[in-house]
Amino acid sequence: MGKKRKHELGREPTETRVGDSKLKVLDAQGNTQKIRAVATDQASVASDGEVSSATIEAVAENGANPNYVRRNIITKGAVIETDEGQARVTSRPGQDGQVNAVLVDGE
Repeated sequence: MGKKRKHELGREPTETRVGDSKLKVLDAQGNTQKIRAVATDQASVASDGEVSSATIEAVAENGANPNYVRRNIITKGAVIETDEGQARVTSRPGQDGQVNAVLVDGE
């Protein structure tokens, strides 16, 4: 098949950290942009149909990579500690620049 063409190349993953909010805007294919969260400390947490803004304190567990817990890196599916309680991330912060999460019941 040969080498990848320019449009087939991927990018380095954005490893979103816990910290003061920092966004990066990238041009994507077509006339669109992707907003990547380089660092964030805010999350939209949903529980019982109500959505509230919460402050992220740390990453509690991350199935994608156990080392991400130590480095406080947020990916989809990660469990984060917030001031509302533990929540599981449902969005992709490295792709769309925001953290949406659902409260986890006491496991």
